[in-house]
Amino acid sequence: MSGTSEGPTPTADLIRSAVTERHIDTPPRTSPRTYAGVPPGAPVSAVSPPGASPCAEASPGTYAPAETLLDVVDTPESPLDTPGPISGPPESMPGVSESVPDAALIPPAGTSASPGAFRAAFGAAPLPMAVVDREGLVVTANESLGALLGTGSGALEGRIAADLVDLASDARTWHAYREVLRGRQARLRCTRRLKHPDGHSLWVQVTVAPLPAREEAVLLSIADISARRELQARLRHLQMHDPVTRLPNRTLFFERLSSALESEAYEEGGTGRIGLCYLDLDGFKAVNDTLGHRVGDRLLAAVAERLTRCADEAGYARGATPLVARLGGDEFALLVEDSTGTDQLADLAESVLKSLQAPFDLSGQRLSVSASIGVVERRAAGTSATHLMQAADTTLYWAKADGKGRWTLFDPERNAHRMTRQALSSTLRAAIDRNEFALEYQPLVGMEDGGVHGVEALVRWNHPQFGTLTPNRFIGLAEEDGSIVQLGRWVLATACRQARRWQLDHPDAVPIFVSVNVAVRQVWDSDLVADVAEILAETGLAPHLLQLELTESAVMGSAGRPLQALQALSDMGVRIAIDDFGTGYSNLAYLSRLPVSVLKLDGSFVRGFQYEGPDGGAGGAHPNPADEVIVEALIQLAHRLGLTVTAECVETASQATRLRGIGCDTGQGWLYSRPVAPDRISALLTASS
Repeated sequence: MSGTSEGPTPTADLIRSAVTERHIDTPPRTSPRTYAGVPPGAPVSAVSPPGASPCAEASPGTYAPAETLLDVVDTPESPLDTPGPISGPPESMPGVSESVPDAALIPPAGTSASPGAFRAAFGAAPLPMAVVDREGLVVTANESLGALLGTGSGALEGRIAADLVDLASDARTWHAYREVLRGRQARLRCTRRLKHPDGHSLWVQVTVAPLPAREEAVLLSIADISARRELQARLRHLQMHDPVTRLPNRTLFFERLSSALESEAYEEGGTGRIGLCYLDLDGFKAVNDTLGHRVGDRLLAAVAERLTRCADEAGYARGATPLVARLGGDEFALLVEDSTGTDQLADLAESVLKSLQAPFDLSGQRLSVSASIGVVERRAAGTSATHLMQAADTTLYWAKADGKGRWTLFDPERNAHRMTRQALSSTLRAAIDRNEFALEYQPLVGMEDGGVHGVEALVRWNHPQFGTLTPNRFIGLAEEDGSIVQLGRWVLATACRQARRWQLDHPDAVPIFVSVNVAVRQVWDSDLVADVAEILAETGLAPHLLQLELTESAVMGSAGRPLQALQALSDMGVRIAIDDFGTGYSNLAYLSRLPVSVLKLDGSFVRGFQYEGPDGGAGGAHPNPADEVIVEALIQLAHRLGLTVTAECVETASQATRLRGIGCDTGQGWLYSRPVAPDRISALLTASS
């Protein structure tokens, strides 16, 4: 019979089993005076296994290392507490004389049962038991113990009890066992996995408890708990596996992932790296919605089979099979421990995508699916399961955003940009309340007279961490979370207030209008007409000195509430301008029905005018005649419709000259001025008055 210390409950999916087996050949019967090579008379402490060290006594019901359960109860001190060899000749030592079996089974005082009756009960008891002396040798054993260990009960007498049930396999159990033998501890209970000589294994619970003090012996009993352990293993398997795909579920996956990220897992060998393919089926919800959840479950099971096949093929090539798990819904993961680099993960992701390309035949239904995969590969040291899964989830989102049906590798720089966006988004609303925003103004200059006719208000975010941010860094975020309504109202009120102040400070100058950008969400999510009317009344600015800019894509096709709002603003006297004209729908037929007064040509058209002189200037770059033809046609069309035209991104005098020649009304760009603070605009107005 051989024994092993108990490890984690074995399951078919736990590759790194902590349970080991050690055969113990049956030794010749050992004299009561020797114990594992220890001279006669040596103290019990002399038989301590290598590396064993005394440890704190375990509390009842607690598990020791290797899942050893120790029940420890303190007892009063005994003479054996004093270190040193047990005194007295061997023949006179209690517990080792030939009379011990009888003495150990003497009935308690006051009972009517005879010693023979107790001996008979001991021998016939169904519970395997043995009386063990203070040196740890079997004095007598019953037939049940002999049957359990595959030998006769008589053959067990004189054997080392600890070897029979492997009590010396770990230091803590061995220490507790010695304490019971010495009488310092009331009880030891532990679980062991034993291997029968016929080859089958069984789980047993070993209990060692002292007999009455006069007997100088302990009682060792063994209970077969194999059925209970098997039930526990089956329950664990059900708990750790997905019932639809039979793959490891989220719980087992994170258990394996956490184990792989522990320092002991990668410090003793391997590459010290870990990789993850995080998979999501594209359009799986449509399968459930149209064909039902039964077909959806069959599809998931079929996908699981193909993923397992890919993992097995990768294992044949690399020597270690990736763990395939279903994390929930249509999400799967392939965990690669000791990965060799991003190439290995890329090959695995490619094989998965290729395997899923073939259609699935499910109960007469022929289905085709694709998948998006986020791939993460990094050093295990310094990585946590949470951070790895966050990176995988982010990368999966990128794969879907980039077009689906593909895999994407985690990019730290791209992730840093995403984190910055998240940081900005989470603080945007509070930044408005903290007055972290400011306005700069860029002049709109008349092409004919060169005077400042108006200014465009451009918002800036003076972020305490990232510095001054331009609108392209945060306006999109504000539109996504709805804070654009609050921010837009602040910009509108601030710009109108500033325009009125310029008018009052420069009464001799021609009043200039202020142009404010309006997001389409402001039209939908707020009463823009009421806001404008209230702000104009509060600031005293005339309606014709306010211009609202909306993008072409937001204005074209407007109907219902947006069109009604634009019409109401136009009737109020507010100028409506279409920004970035020429880059959106360009529905010219619909343009005539909108209450628009200004077209702002997108800067991409104006950049075609960037040359000096008829030969293209110093760089020798010749102009594209099509650019000038398109711009001239747009300007003529706008004028025919009664609209004025503003050209954006005017940067050179040559551009201004050619735009003036084809009839452009106003220009805006660095040729005239960059966006500046309000006091710089005041200086321009002072100079022109």
